[in-house]
Amino acid sequence: MTQGLTVAIVDDEPDMRDSISQWLGLSGYRTEVFASAEDALKVIGPDWPGVVVSDIRMPGMDGMAFLKRLMGLDSGLPVIMITGHGDVPMAVEAMRLGAMDFMEKPFNPDRMTELVKKASQARRMTLDNRALRRDLSEGQQVMSKLVGASPAMDRLREDILDLGQADGHVLIDGETGTGKTLVAHALHAVGPRATKRFVQISCAAYNDEALTARLFGPLEDGLPAVEESRGGTLCLEDVEALSDAVQARLLAFIAEQGAPAETRIIAISNARGEGRRAEDSLRPDLFYRLSALQITVPPLRQRGEDILSLFNRTTEQFADEYGCEPPQVTAQEAAQLLQAPWPGNVRQLINVAERAVLQNRRGTGSITSLLMTEGDEAREATTTEGKPLKEYVESFEKMLIDNTMRRHKGSISAVMDELCLPRRTLNEKMAKYGLSRGDYLSGG
Repeated sequence: MTQGLTVAIVDDEPDMRDSISQWLGLSGYRTEVFASAEDALKVIGPDWPGVVVSDIRMPGMDGMAFLKRLMGLDSGLPVIMITGHGDVPMAVEAMRLGAMDFMEKPFNPDRMTELVKKASQARRMTLDNRALRRDLSEGQQVMSKLVGASPAMDRLREDILDLGQADGHVLIDGETGTGKTLVAHALHAVGPRATKRFVQISCAAYNDEALTARLFGPLEDGLPAVEESRGGTLCLEDVEALSDAVQARLLAFIAEQGAPAETRIIAISNARGEGRRAEDSLRPDLFYRLSALQITVPPLRQRGEDILSLFNRTTEQFADEYGCEPPQVTAQEAAQLLQAPWPGNVRQLINVAERAVLQNRRGTGSITSLLMTEGDEAREATTTEGKPLKEYVESFEKMLIDNTMRRHKGSISAVMDELCLPRRTLNEKMAKYGLSRGDYLSGG
């Protein structure tokens, strides 16, 4: 079959559509015949993987009306029109409406094959470009979830973009709640395997026998993970939980693939102290295969003012979900958010943000009280890393301007009034903190 595309042949004359189908079939094309435009429209839609050959004069919906409908569905669909009446003005009109070309009956079969080949090549390019744009869009969407402007997050995004294009297996480590699974999805989404499957398995969720079957088979229903992810990405969470037997099977699978690997493995490990890490738990030969490339996701406490921006965005999302106003963070609360050790990282911050919104809706409690109940480690609300007062002040100032701009949807005069700032000072501070009025005009 030529390029896996289908040629739809639409003609009310059985002999004509059958002869076209037979000729194109001999030329290596897959064909599908329709006796009317109405029947064809039941099958052909946007991104239809093929081209259309249609007669112009047909009972019911004629070829011109059919062409208009097709162009409305997908303006990039190649349509070749056939007329048996030498109606050149009608053919010219069809070209104006979007037809790729036309032929007059009786036509030369070789000319038909030539036009279909040209149309198929154009269609394949259109569909490939659309798929590429979708992949890029999906990759951008995943990357956009990695919120933060701290140097640590800038480095993380650069690492993802670099390693996403590589072929080697990847080990992602970091503390619990830092977003390691999101990073794995981003690595897949920005790389050449983005159109292939991303299969995610939690190694700690199965016993040894069940995990072996889920990974390598046999299964009563469905494909084992190594087959399901073929050509794409196999993501193994809690890889340090693998038993010796499963490690041996996984190592054999990696060796069978050779280099470059057909299926990329992304292993995720929680850095939970000496003796619990992947390096301590996996056999050395498997560890070195899986850690050909490595990414360490930074803990939240190392991300500076990202803490405030994440907290603000998250409380806004929950406030919208619960139909209430987000809590206003005071200077003292901002300092406490920045100083808290966040042992649960982003996951813990999301929990605190949701509880803060619910408290605010009831008109009770405070962010301070929530931080004081986040466990013994968080109760002190201080980090082991001291920061200059200037950093806390600047972080709070940026958060305050950001919140006020969002609330007033980019109205500079309203922000100046509320914060009692002259225009020049506000402009200077927005430039300093990388805030742009245009980001707030649609409501942020």
